[in-house]
Amino acid sequence: MSYPLLTIAKGKEHSIQRKHPWVFSGALASETSELQDGDLVCLTTKKHQILGIGHYQHATIAVRMLSFDYETIDQAFYERRLANAYQLRLRIGLLHANNNIFRLCHGEGDQLPGLIIDFYNGVAVIQCHSYGMYRQVELIAAALQAVIGTGLKAIYHKSSDTLPKREEISDGYLFGDVAVPHLALENGVKYNIDWINGQKTGFFIDQRENRALLGKYAQGKKVLNTFCYSGGFSLQALQHGATLVHSLDSSKKAIALTDANVTLNQFEDRHASIVDDAMDYMKNLAEDYDIIVLDPPAFAKHRDKRHQAIQGYKRLNAHAIRQIKPGGLIFTFSCSQVVDTLLFTNTVIAAAIEAGRSCRILEQLHQPADHPIQAFHPEGAYLKGLVIQID
Repeated sequence: MSYPLLTIAKGKEHSIQRKHPWVFSGALASETSELQDGDLVCLTTKKHQILGIGHYQHATIAVRMLSFDYETIDQAFYERRLANAYQLRLRIGLLHANNNIFRLCHGEGDQLPGLIIDFYNGVAVIQCHSYGMYRQVELIAAALQAVIGTGLKAIYHKSSDTLPKREEISDGYLFGDVAVPHLALENGVKYNIDWINGQKTGFFIDQRENRALLGKYAQGKKVLNTFCYSGGFSLQALQHGATLVHSLDSSKKAIALTDANVTLNQFEDRHASIVDDAMDYMKNLAEDYDIIVLDPPAFAKHRDKRHQAIQGYKRLNAHAIRQIKPGGLIFTFSCSQVVDTLLFTNTVIAAAIEAGRSCRILEQLHQPADHPIQAFHPEGAYLKGLVIQID
């Protein structure tokens, strides 16, 4: 199969030769007005050296590289890449009697930029972040069936809230049909997963290992879980013997999800939910908590909002540091990609200075192995966190 050729401007080919998967529009020397979003293209240097194959899109990131060789992008290609991703998840032990929730494909980290696939007890939920992946979603679904076989009950496609609305995006089942909410397990805790009505693909898988870590600290403790969404941190704390857990979210819908999951696991006697704004609630806590979890949504999705985000993280952490009991722990996180680990750590330290309390860093946290970071794409590192003790 032949693909349209796009020439890279002189001197702009070096990042591609270092296998960075993003090609920005300013690096292209060819006319692209005839191309459609999602077209497969072949990139070459001015000297006609082939750099690889990618998906084109009329956007700042103009090409997402699928291969740094010349090869056909067909079902067999997706089978190879998805088999590699699936086998990695099996090797690191994410599918067993007590766990059947994991990210099966993490975009650039699995050499499939623009493609997210989450796995919930036999159901694969596909989310496309590029039109190239969207246009090939049927091939991807067929490849998934070939790779997983009888372990796959259904495939649901959900990209209507991740792609620009340049055309009608249809969500729905590509294979099978499973009713939601769907029961799945994370580290022995039961969850009702709703990929149709829930945020993202229905669950925030990237905090799995950090939730498990909270469980190790939670026995006999009082815990406040802010921005709780479906209650992941709360349930792990309760599973591991927390005496009291309060789940806080400004969304009544999120609190309903949390309450349903608490009931599913029969933890009602040690749990209460609170509908409130976390920033306001944290100013004057009525309970002496041993552990506070701060897991807000991204405060900044673009670099021009970074300063504003830093101020938000600082205020939030300062409130928690002032309120936590002596010797208490704070699990604090940022999923803002434009806020790196050092900047986030310095922000938390600044919050402790402002609050006038001594702070020790016990743990440095990050995204788990099923959210891998491609070595040639450091931008893939987005989740960072700290466990701090306040004296």
